[in-house]
Amino acid sequence: MTTTAPDDIDLDALRERYARERDRRLRPDGTRQYRRTAEGSGDGVTDPHTPRREREPVTGSVQALVIGTGFGGLLTASFLRSRGIEELRVMDEAGDVGGTWYWNRYPGVRCDIESYVYMPLLEETGYMPSERYAPGEEIRRHAVRIAEQHDLYRDALFHTRATSLTWDEDEAEWIVETDRGDRFRARYVVTSSGTLSQPKLPAIPGIEDFTGHIFHTSRWDYDYTGGTAEGGMTGLAGKRVGVVGTGATGLQVIPHLAEDAGELVVFQRTPSTVDVRDNRPTDPAWAGDLEPGWQRRRMENFLRVLAGEQVDQSLVTDGWTRTTSLQRSMISGAVDETLTPEERARRDELDDAVTMERLRARVTEVVEDPATAAALQPWYRYMCKRPGFSDYYLQAFNRENVTLVDTADHGGITAMTETGVVVGQEEFALDCLIFATGFEAGVSGVVSGTLPVIGRGGRPLLEAWARGPRTLHGFSSHGFPNLFQLGTVQNANSVNFVHILQEQAEHIAAIVGRAETAGARWVEPSPRAEEDWARTIAETSRDESAFLAACTPGYYNGEGTRTSSAGGYAPGPVAFHELLRTWRAGGMSEVLVLSEEDVRERTDLPSAAMTGASA
Repeated sequence: MTTTAPDDIDLDALRERYARERDRRLRPDGTRQYRRTAEGSGDGVTDPHTPRREREPVTGSVQALVIGTGFGGLLTASFLRSRGIEELRVMDEAGDVGGTWYWNRYPGVRCDIESYVYMPLLEETGYMPSERYAPGEEIRRHAVRIAEQHDLYRDALFHTRATSLTWDEDEAEWIVETDRGDRFRARYVVTSSGTLSQPKLPAIPGIEDFTGHIFHTSRWDYDYTGGTAEGGMTGLAGKRVGVVGTGATGLQVIPHLAEDAGELVVFQRTPSTVDVRDNRPTDPAWAGDLEPGWQRRRMENFLRVLAGEQVDQSLVTDGWTRTTSLQRSMISGAVDETLTPEERARRDELDDAVTMERLRARVTEVVEDPATAAALQPWYRYMCKRPGFSDYYLQAFNRENVTLVDTADHGGITAMTETGVVVGQEEFALDCLIFATGFEAGVSGVVSGTLPVIGRGGRPLLEAWARGPRTLHGFSSHGFPNLFQLGTVQNANSVNFVHILQEQAEHIAAIVGRAETAGARWVEPSPRAEEDWARTIAETSRDESAFLAACTPGYYNGEGTRTSSAGGYAPGPVAFHELLRTWRAGGMSEVLVLSEEDVRERTDLPSAAMTGASA
């Protein structure tokens, strides 16, 4: 493959090209171009995997409730169980555990982070993934394995959505209500409802008129397509199938659709970067030589490499570790302090340009038709979108039955009719349309307001956060005792989000365990601790506005409407996790309510959110 030298790159010309490509895709409606699947065609509520069973409403009380049973919720519940919390309930809208791996069972689904660092608790459960990048069903079964080994099914509520959380000041408990008529109490509540959990559809005019078959990839209809996640979709033989979306899901599912459909039309607004995946079976000899503690060391090593920290050896060599310097734009971490900010910015931009030239060259080398290859070339900075990896995606466009439709100049699909999809003035007749359009990013029920949280004094959480999130370390908020949340708000992030969730789960379980041991009345950050953390987030933040504004529209920048960061801990995940460990070793006094003085501090002083301070 041809490699472009930095000296051969005209940055001014490249910036102009990137700006033109961005402008082709900008839409005035921003994120409003999407709607939740429950609001229209492509029902996102129906569970195609597990029948819903009627049951009587649940009452009573538990020590802890964990809402969400993806890996974040499962890990939190497992660690709480190990801390002695026996009266523990998990709850999920799905019919079983697994989170995104429960819902996403489309053909080709698998992780894009190495399985040995992505799938948690491998040593603890005695499991070794079958491949370097495990298929989705194997990952789902691992989630079930974790739940079974930690006895999490004992008091689980599935196909159940929490509809309100209300703090009872007299009893120091949360009153939990659900859409199944449940009303029970929990001393501690942890929300782990996911950052990519609610499917979305483009709000295309006429979508309701389409008489063909339609569904979202996270609700794959095998009754219609036939086959399994391995392929073999005999139901699509002779069918004209359209797929909307060429992100991470599209890269995985399109090669299978290309093989099985009579005709496949791929509707693309923005092409992904597509680097080499290089998947392979797990080597038994390698696995057999691993020493105890290997997974934790590998996870930490991968995290440190991506955060720009110094390591003796990179234990994971893949597409992610190959581009670590380029990921600083979206995933903060260590920076080279020997260079000025201007020098760093120019060096990073040149490195970025070299990488993107390499990826564009790969497209032209693989895709035979010049016009199709040109449309598949990505023209933006590397971390404007989540990087993609596949050894089969680009090759699919060399098949005679596959057509690529570039919708960029129209801002996406123009309209739908009874029989097909319209782009500009051209209509494409279809029997089936599949949406690989992803999820609402970073919008949990707590943040969106679909799960109202009423804290002390009857104050809603969203009112307390009116000027922005107010937390200590991103997990808990003043005025909302014994309530914890997992996610990316005011903490750290990395591409291996399951590792981030494991650190968060361990942190929350440690706080609850300490509170139980100390006989704390409840757990709640002091106003000063919350205010200090908001100041820390503000003082350590990095200005990403120019980078985000120059990006092609996507969920990273709110479809081109958001030019500020999400308020994370800019020094990065390694520094953040070290900060948490140091804080826990200090006794956790900022959150434990032990004495009458602590009670007065939490109840008499105004919340930091009411002082006008903002992060």
